[in-house]
Amino acid sequence: MEAKLTQLASLSQKDKASAYHIHILIDNVVNQDVNIVVGRHVLSELVKALADGVIKDAELRKRIVEDTLATVQPRIVSYEEQVNSLRFQLADLLEAEEGWSEAARVLMGISLDSGQRLVSDEDKLRIYVRIVRLLLEDEDSGQAETYYGRAASLTHSTTDRETLLQFKLCQARINDYGRKFLEAASRYHELSWIAEIDEEERKHMLSAAVTCAVLAPAGPNRSRILASLCRDERTSELPSFNILQKMFHDRILRPAEIHEFEGTLKPHQLAEISMSANDRLAAVIADEDDAQDPNASKRTGPSTVLDRAVMEHNLLASSKIYNNITFRGLGALLDLTPGFREDDAQGKAGGLGDVDQVEEDTGAPFTKRWDMQIRITAANVESIVQHLTEKGLVKFEST
Repeated sequence: MEAKLTQLASLSQKDKASAYHIHILIDNVVNQDVNIVVGRHVLSELVKALADGVIKDAELRKRIVEDTLATVQPRIVSYEEQVNSLRFQLADLLEAEEGWSEAARVLMGISLDSGQRLVSDEDKLRIYVRIVRLLLEDEDSGQAETYYGRAASLTHSTTDRETLLQFKLCQARINDYGRKFLEAASRYHELSWIAEIDEEERKHMLSAAVTCAVLAPAGPNRSRILASLCRDERTSELPSFNILQKMFHDRILRPAEIHEFEGTLKPHQLAEISMSANDRLAAVIADEDDAQDPNASKRTGPSTVLDRAVMEHNLLASSKIYNNITFRGLGALLDLTPGFREDDAQGKAGGLGDVDQVEEDTGAPFTKRWDMQIRITAANVESIVQHLTEKGLVKFEST
């Protein structure tokens, strides 16, 4: 309380007098054994006056609300309704200052399940959705998911269009933060068509849909959402349209394009991912082979969400261009270490060792081709095992 009074002391003389009078009044009413009915009436009048804008200065109003809440705190059970109203006002003031997390914490303190005042499920839903929205503004997705779960269980309680739209937007953003990019892209795109939403907001949602579609795992589901976005004439106006179009048409993405797109992403969309067992194995081999080819890429796998999405796409795009490609060529294309030494000389399978390829006339061209592919595959596998054995990475038990 002393700290609050010190804050009030820094105000102008006129404002200071008003603040001191309010503080003394509330302190006497709440803490001096005044009849609780009288106390609630006085506090309700103060809440109403503050809500009606009697005090125009936002900073002064905020300090009075905070001081009143601190004064009433020891007897909060007796003044629950008034305290909840003050918390709503304080949350509005903090949100106006872009204090997202602070506003969310104020709303979290509102009592929703006490016996003194029954709060409807519809009102609870509105509060939970607002908390989720505020937490996501500060990218606190962990805590936001908790309140999103509470909101999801109450969506049946309202038919209010605005509340349901806000919930769907929270749903899209939760999926986005949870790296469920396909679901997020679909939801963002759906919301971008809703006329009740501001045009600028709809454009932002469309851009978010494109971003999430690009970051989604390669496959038929992503192809469908990419097709839907490419058919949408509005996407041609977005900065990310070029990368969207190249992904849809299975064209290889170049480093400069990826770097430009990377600058538009949010921190959670650039999160690092753990290295797979295969990547760790490739890293060991690459370290041993560095001296032989210092110009080769040292990357053994994707390090971020964007890396993974681009590598998956470029690998898929490569399959549409090449019938076959060397490890070294594919490594250069994907900016990855090939992992194994490779010699393109005739008679070597993948550059992993000498392999004698003996052609056999089977009398049927397709059978002949099939048999040769089996021979080459078996030779490649044998050479890989031999190479790993020589490196001491694979051991066989003696029988």
